[in-house]
Amino acid sequence: MTTPEVEALFAADTLAARVDEMAGEIARAMPGSFTLVGVLTGAFVFTADLLRALDREGAAPKVEFMRLASYGTGTTSAGEVQVLSGLSGRFQGEGVVIVDDIQDTGRTLMVARRILADLGAGPILTCALLDKPERREVDFQADLIGFTIPDVFVVGYGIDWAERFRHLPYIGKVAVG
Repeated sequence: MTTPEVEALFAADTLAARVDEMAGEIARAMPGSFTLVGVLTGAFVFTADLLRALDREGAAPKVEFMRLASYGTGTTSAGEVQVLSGLSGRFQGEGVVIVDDIQDTGRTLMVARRILADLGAGPILTCALLDKPERREVDFQADLIGFTIPDVFVVGYGIDWAERFRHLPYIGKVAVG
């Protein structure tokens, strides 16, 4: 497999500044006890940075993860969200912030929100670092967006291209062809 060129879109310091801003917005919207629910695998870096930024805002959320997949090892969505592993915590009456890397079709956050609502969570806030509105296939919009981007394939900051490039400290776009 040929390694594609990666062009930086958002530098590490730009990401850090926006994560701090988002943490402030979350802390104001979710006073008291709440749980961050990171969507694995792409959002693990974002979730960790958001957790630390929330601490700086005086919040101390619990953390859970759920593993959902719509891409597998490919570069296009399969059109169906699979639950690969669920949640271990109790959510009845618990405030929740669902944290995802990219909102494109809208399905992943929609399914995650439905799962948590079915478990009795509430209020539920949805958060995505990146948004690709051109790719929306369902009527769903995250409550909080880090950056809106065009329909380009991105990597880095936990986001992969066929399980590669998660290690990059920035977000870049690749030419997929």
